[in-house]
Amino acid sequence: MRAERHLPAMFANPKTEMQVVDGPLIILRSGAMRKLMAMVERVARHDAAVLICGETGSGKELVGRLIHQHSLRCTKPFVDVNCAAFPEHLVESELFGYEKGAFSGADATKRGLFELADQGTLFMDEIGELDAKVQAKLLRVLDGVQYYRLGGNHKVLVNVRVVAATNRNLKDEVQEGRFRRDLYHRLAQFELHVPPLRERPEDIVPIAEHFLQQYSPGTNLSRDAAEALQQYHWPGNVRELKNVILRSTVSIEPGSAEIRACHLPGIIFGTPVVTATRTESSLEELEKQMILQATAAHSGSQARAAEQLGISVRTLRRKLEKYKREEGLGESKALGKLSSYQQRYFRVSIEMPVTLTHGEQQIQAVSADISSGGLAIRSPIALADDSVFEASFTLPGVSERMTAKARLAWMGPEGLAGVTFVDVHPAFQRELHRWLADKARAEGWARGKPRT
Repeated sequence: MRAERHLPAMFANPKTEMQVVDGPLIILRSGAMRKLMAMVERVARHDAAVLICGETGSGKELVGRLIHQHSLRCTKPFVDVNCAAFPEHLVESELFGYEKGAFSGADATKRGLFELADQGTLFMDEIGELDAKVQAKLLRVLDGVQYYRLGGNHKVLVNVRVVAATNRNLKDEVQEGRFRRDLYHRLAQFELHVPPLRERPEDIVPIAEHFLQQYSPGTNLSRDAAEALQQYHWPGNVRELKNVILRSTVSIEPGSAEIRACHLPGIIFGTPVVTATRTESSLEELEKQMILQATAAHSGSQARAAEQLGISVRTLRRKLEKYKREEGLGESKALGKLSSYQQRYFRVSIEMPVTLTHGEQQIQAVSADISSGGLAIRSPIALADDSVFEASFTLPGVSERMTAKARLAWMGPEGLAGVTFVDVHPAFQRELHRWLADKARAEGWARGKPRT
């Protein structure tokens, strides 16, 4: 029952496969998902119940649909229900139906979801949310026992395959008495586990590109945006990735055909990656960047930086000493030292074009120097006091053009002025800090010991 579809150019990688599931695609590049799909096809041939486990947003319903598509029931109904979406007193009537007059407002007989799925598949999401009474009735139906609609006196017999899903650990729920042991074993005749997105990083960019073509056909992901997406830990899994791509397409400039790192939400850059499948070097590099940025932001105060990062001062100090050794800029090799305060305000003299945009006004200026906090520029016209501009420039050796909101801080003679950055996207801030650090190292500066 696998449908064929010509692949767009962005999916030309022969290691990427896709399957059509009622319109949407499931993208398979990682080994974990390829193995899971092989298990899905094998399980689908049987008629036993299936329990799909996995985190919220990881694609459990998509797997359930695939099981139905590959089964002998594929031409019959596929009915899905979220067991957590109904109030406790309505779950039973939704699943098993009710007779006219069964309760106030029951003006006509209503068939339940089991009857609607007869001969087909009923997908029950969040199965762990069912209360004990409904669990008992569900167990009897799974065992082939006829049941009554709510308020009815005629038995109903259905032939339904149940595929259930949960983001809970049902084994723990059984041990703690919140889920029936016999129902768990009846549902888990086959048990599948959908890996979270962070454990299959090879799938992140292809999935992102798929959503991007849905929301903005012809738009591409830049290399730095793709790298940022792969470094994020995705607690909301595929659902969160879909929302991030949607928000990013709204952020791009009219006429632009590329999503860059600056278009991604700031949270993508503000949370450390914790994943066993990511390479150790990339994980440590991101951790290093966050620690150095936090230390600089608090003027070298280890106590405040550690509090922001959620680690102990001792751990922070050990990490900073490690970075100092790795850089090879100890006392014997460095020509000088910069304290953490001086690192924050370290300036590099540089002349480069800077565009200042204020409303409809656009000023072409030239920089005199730059630090992590702002720019000194030479402007052909006087700038208004306390003006807020969008400053745009390209650092030498950096391909990405940087933009930041900046406020006029001071005015000097011959058009010289200082602007302070007041809002910088984390992607730009990270790149600027890295560029400045490289310049400091090239001059022979070492990092001094941060203040506690």
